[in-house]
Amino acid sequence: MAKTFSFAAIHFSVAFTVGYLMTGSVWVGGALALVEPACNTVAFHFHEKVWKRIEARRQGRVARDAVVA
Repeated sequence: MAKTFSFAAIHFSVAFTVGYLMTGSVWVGGALALVEPACNTVAFHFHEKVWKRIEARRQGRVARDAVVA
């Protein structure tokens, strides 16, 4: 769990820093630090769902090939 919190802290820090450096606004940096990681979390959820389907198809192919051989 410590690794997860560490990664989250880095993620928020990077989002804030990039937003701040690009705009010079603490408010924009803060908004990006909140919004971007939240959007990224949702995107990652769907990314994982797609990869699980891909892996299931690959395993199905391997199993079919083993039966045929």
